[in-house]
Amino acid sequence: MITLGTPLSPHATRVMLLGSGELGKEVLIALQRLGVETIAVDRYENAPGQQVAHHARTITMSDPAQLKALIEAERPMLVVPEIEAIATAMLEELEAAGTVRVIPTARAARLTMDREGIRRLAAETLALPTSPYRFCDSPAELQAAIEGFTQADGKRRPGIGYPCVVKPVMSSSGKGQSKLDGPADVGKAWDHALAGGRVSRGRVIVEGFIAFDYEITLLTVRALGTDGQVQTHFCEPIGHVQVAGDYVESWQPQPMRPVALERSRAIAKTVTDNLGGLGLFGVELFVKGDEVWFSEVSPRPHDTGMVTMATQWQNEFELHARAILGLPVDTALKSPGASAVIYGGVEARGIVFDGVDAALRVPNTELRLFGKPESFVKRRMGVALAHDVDVEVARARAKQAAACVKPRAA
Repeated sequence: MITLGTPLSPHATRVMLLGSGELGKEVLIALQRLGVETIAVDRYENAPGQQVAHHARTITMSDPAQLKALIEAERPMLVVPEIEAIATAMLEELEAAGTVRVIPTARAARLTMDREGIRRLAAETLALPTSPYRFCDSPAELQAAIEGFTQADGKRRPGIGYPCVVKPVMSSSGKGQSKLDGPADVGKAWDHALAGGRVSRGRVIVEGFIAFDYEITLLTVRALGTDGQVQTHFCEPIGHVQVAGDYVESWQPQPMRPVALERSRAIAKTVTDNLGGLGLFGVELFVKGDEVWFSEVSPRPHDTGMVTMATQWQNEFELHARAILGLPVDTALKSPGASAVIYGGVEARGIVFDGVDAALRVPNTELRLFGKPESFVKRRMGVALAHDVDVEVARARAKQAAACVKPRAA
């Protein structure tokens, strides 16, 4: 039997989120609806999640000493990483000492904090199908990895070839990602990757380009069943469009062949079983016909999964909150639907939004404006949601509603 306390009381169930952006904000709201006392942590003040949490804390989460001091002072029941740039070695130390439970586990947080850990786990340990890849520490290594090189023994080692994709080992929402079509793109891709990385690691991954038909996010939930054992649940697949690696629209469900769906679920279960723990995972996959390749996994709600706020009885944030607390989950679809991103469009603080009324006049639509204190041209400041029995109608309406909203400097 699961027992939950009352917020701001001696018996409160306390959960700390490390990272309090738009996704963390929705997780915090879902937790509060279940009577959980929440602590929102971020690197800057007044982050979206901090605006709705019981407690707001601002630290450098990649600093082990700051992270340890905060967790020991607050003593939460659960620590929930919501971003990559966290001192995960310290989380492992605190979890091993019994100080706190990390979601899904401290090991999972470490392995998924950068692309190297999770790619090596998926391809080299679990033998899952992935694109060819190499890790590089300089522009020269990157060029050699793509074009091949002659080894000391005189043998030629082939390269990944063009086209290919270069990404920082640590970034979010596609930041720093480039598609390379030829040698002239290498230097620019290296600089772009370093500029877009979460931390200055001076290391990138280059991946062979897969000519996939479409890519999906398969939201996979590890939750306790009635027998107390972990069960794996799947949401309907989410299709999405990315531009320069950044999600701009998503929809659910994405039509799939039965064999491709079965293979996608098998891959997702394999990787999430290895990572362990409880909670929701966003598993990204490439699909071509019946073939499926693993791309990435996040042990937390996914940006493309914001569509579930319009499509599922329990959205991805509610599923995550329920699963980490040991509560039952329901991944059933309520209606087909879609999401479309609203970008800032301007560089300013404390912007205002015009056209909200026009956006909400589009049939079957909703908006989520995130409340970020500072806008950038390509910063995600909100999302439009739409539902309809026809997913293509929902896609068109979500994009129409998003286009109505015009952020501007006040």
